[in-house]
Amino acid sequence: MSHAERSPPDENTHFGFEQVALGEKQARVDDVFRSVAKRYDLMNDLMSGGLHRVWKSQLISMLRPPRNRPFHHLDVAGGTADIAFRALDAGGPATHVTVLDINEAMLRVGAERAGNRFAGRIDFVTANAEALPLPSESFDAYTIAFGIRNVPRIDHALAEAHRVLKPGGRFLCLEFSKVDLPVLDRIYDAYSFHVIPRLGSKVAGDAESYRYLVESIRKFPSPGRFAGMIEAAGFRHVSHRPLSGGIVAIHSGWKVS
Repeated sequence: MSHAERSPPDENTHFGFEQVALGEKQARVDDVFRSVAKRYDLMNDLMSGGLHRVWKSQLISMLRPPRNRPFHHLDVAGGTADIAFRALDAGGPATHVTVLDINEAMLRVGAERAGNRFAGRIDFVTANAEALPLPSESFDAYTIAFGIRNVPRIDHALAEAHRVLKPGGRFLCLEFSKVDLPVLDRIYDAYSFHVIPRLGSKVAGDAESYRYLVESIRKFPSPGRFAGMIEAAGFRHVSHRPLSGGIVAIHSGWKVS
């Protein structure tokens, strides 16, 4: 589907477990992240017991930004710049990261955190993952961490990722997945639906946003189905690596030509 072809106005999608009009989802997702922006990184630590740091380090180890040549990296839905900072620390002085997010509140947090630390090596762009205002074949790598499940039209976002990558460029997506251990899956469900919204209420003053985030995880496609979507966007050598018993997975694909 081209970007000029829009879905019918009455088409529905999911917002957590709720069915909503496709055109309504983005505004509601924006409201969620506007609400949680200032406490987002703290809540990540509390919800994952710090594991999100390990998962992100695994992502960067797969990315392997070079230290001896220019490297242009696009991090989508990366508002608070957590992935960007790790990539800049791992890469050389010619590594540059564009942090792109549709939510300005999240980007403000990232820009405040960056300060002058990476002057000239990082920029922040407000834009939609489904229609990137960026030139084709302009990036060596595209990452998206815990963001793609919130995109209303995932196929559009994947097509845009393929478009902006250079031939030989890599797509990497860190996202919640399907727990594949029989006992862990029940513990994880109980923790997700009972503990996380309470943490959201106490720490961020917003239980409903965190309830949505938990529900959105359950609605995300299985690893096999998502791999098929990545391939359909034109990527090759598609694979996924489950981490922590399948709580999350890193999905990988390459733009061959």
